[in-house]
Amino acid sequence: MQVDLDTLRGFFRSAPFMADLGVEPTAVEPGRVRTGLAVQPRHRQHTGVVHAGVIAALADHTMGAAAQTLAADGHWVLTAEFKTSLLRGAGGERLECEAWVVKPGRQVSFTEAEVYAVAGGERRLVAKASGTMAVTKAEQP
Repeated sequence: MQVDLDTLRGFFRSAPFMADLGVEPTAVEPGRVRTGLAVQPRHRQHTGVVHAGVIAALADHTMGAAAQTLAADGHWVLTAEFKTSLLRGAGGERLECEAWVVKPGRQVSFTEAEVYAVAGGERRLVAKASGTMAVTKAEQP
């Protein structure tokens, strides 16, 4: 499946939770996707750092999108399993995620991601993630 940046942006807008969070794709190539999120007060938890759920959701959807770029026409990618390791609290103005396919497959693809917090122009790694993505036949309406 050939996916350009405009198509990918439409894909993210069609996922209500990602749209609500404010996640935006910033780059795409086969097997690789980058996304960003402007951190808002609603993304933070009681200590002021970005909530782990926001970071996990950003990594998960970005990994799924990376796998989707390699899926055959007529197929969708769904998360079967993922793990997120939080390395440090995420502060700053923006989160950036880079995800890639480690091993593509017809039924299962393996992915990884890194999430960075950007503060004052400095970029710090705050999380690493890995995911198993199921490649499924798209349901016909």
